[in-house]
Amino acid sequence: MAVVSTFYPVTVEDYRSSLTPGTMASFNINDGYLEGILRGYMLGLLTRVDYGNLTQCDTLDDMKMHLQTTSYGDFLQNEPSPLHTTTIAEKATLKMVEEFEYLRVNANQPLASFLDYITYGYMIDNVVLLITGTLHDRDISELKDKCHPLGRFPAMASISAGQNVSDLYNDVLIDTPLGPYIANCLSEEDLNEMNIEIIRNTLYKAYLEDFDNYCTDVLGGVTGDVMHLLLQFEADRRSINITLNSFGTELTQDDRAKLYPKLGLLHPEGTQKLVLADDPERVRNAVDHVALYRNIFNETQYSEEKSLEDAFFEHEVTLNCRSFEQQFGYGVFYSYFKLKEQEIRNIVWIAECILQDQKSEINQFIPLFK
Repeated sequence: MAVVSTFYPVTVEDYRSSLTPGTMASFNINDGYLEGILRGYMLGLLTRVDYGNLTQCDTLDDMKMHLQTTSYGDFLQNEPSPLHTTTIAEKATLKMVEEFEYLRVNANQPLASFLDYITYGYMIDNVVLLITGTLHDRDISELKDKCHPLGRFPAMASISAGQNVSDLYNDVLIDTPLGPYIANCLSEEDLNEMNIEIIRNTLYKAYLEDFDNYCTDVLGGVTGDVMHLLLQFEADRRSINITLNSFGTELTQDDRAKLYPKLGLLHPEGTQKLVLADDPERVRNAVDHVALYRNIFNETQYSEEKSLEDAFFEHEVTLNCRSFEQQFGYGVFYSYFKLKEQEIRNIVWIAECILQDQKSEINQFIPLFK
């Protein structure tokens, strides 16, 4: 006689078919171990006490000594004095990459695909760097070294000196995970003619829309809910920045409209207003109907200490911290690495202030926990 449960399906076949992302049973079976690892990583983020100690340092070697007592450990042990902020940023980034790669190697599907999506943003920046270098006859080996480790792809190894944009497009880029974005949004001629920031924003628009569709339509559940909020904000931030950065350039209103993601609290009413904006005040008016952005603009309008970018980073940190209040979803994996990125920016900011003897500015970083 079959035992009917109000939680589990009646048959084994039904049970197996119910193991979809976002359910407690499937998540713990497939991804519970890695979520535990990730939440352990989360506990290793720098605390307010750590930041307080770092801001009291007089030299970068003092910073190195304190960071040795945190989760960063001996990541700078082989670096000679005097230290440079670029070295600290590079080694801290590699520490983050090690954590990501451990999770990716041990991930089952669909978490593995979700983690791959996280790398696509870094991949876009790397591709844009390679295109820029190719157009300006830069040393390809030097460019490869400057690419973000999380955005590297196998075909990068085949890029050689002397390749032109046509070779790069046909032999390399079209076969990367970004290939569908490139094929649907850009032509070979575009890579030769378009402004490099237009290329970046065109690819990022396609990426955000695709990532959101994957999270909401394919994964759904807690992952879809959390990631939709995060990607909405990223889309809105990009739309606002694209508009502000276009002033005084040759970018037309029609060109600008093509770069706004079809996603976010501003879409479509706000982005339609952004298309017509021709000065910062009209940008402010275009987003005023969304309380979040109205408050951000009000907060930064007359502030000498906080820029619009700082306010965006602060809200991003808030959203990513909230992700950890949810369970049985993949949003925490995305959020952790966004928080880690901000932590590295904080460390570099403090290091720069120490190096340049600007202690009065040293506390103007974005704390992760309030």
